[in-house]
Amino acid sequence: MGLETLVALALGYLCGSIPFGLILSKWAGLGDIRGIGSGSIGATNVLRTGNKTMAALTLLLDGLKGAAAVLAMTAAFDRNAGVIAGIAAFIGHVFPVWLGFKGGKGVATGAGVLLAWHWPLALACLAVWLAMAVVFRISSLAALTASLLAPLGAWVLGRHDLVFPTAFLAAAIWFAHRANIVRLSRREEPKINLSKQA
Repeated sequence: MGLETLVALALGYLCGSIPFGLILSKWAGLGDIRGIGSGSIGATNVLRTGNKTMAALTLLLDGLKGAAAVLAMTAAFDRNAGVIAGIAAFIGHVFPVWLGFKGGKGVATGAGVLLAWHWPLALACLAVWLAMAVVFRISSLAALTASLLAPLGAWVLGRHDLVFPTAFLAAAIWFAHRANIVRLSRREEPKINLSKQA
């Protein structure tokens, strides 16, 4: 394993492991969001506090940390290092060492990574997410569908080098959403609600 790979893995993981949702919610006086809803540190769980501003900031920063890792390593080394850094950032978000390896579900960070890898593919996945979210109003279903179609999108858009990385992200997102999948199968998954939730 070369130096470039090690640096990309380390920097990507450290960037991804910054728990912005937890930091922002505590800073805003919302308490520890790991004790509500899904227990995740992501934007969807922050939204369950009723604070839309903190949820939006969490979404933005979780996406930016993934994109920043990719762009930094691509600029410092090459595209392959950027791909490795993106995967590492995603893993860092889902399994942050600072929180006992219990983090978020990776959707926002994965979106940021995808945007830095290939923005047309990211926009295509965003379109799928929005369409599913508008029709079904279930965030997890929208994320699962968009992630599942990402490898196909990479192939269609000619970025064959991203087929495996996007497939890895999709598999990890599905794994992180395994409880949501069970609730979806039982028709018990909550719908998107911008009002304050219990």
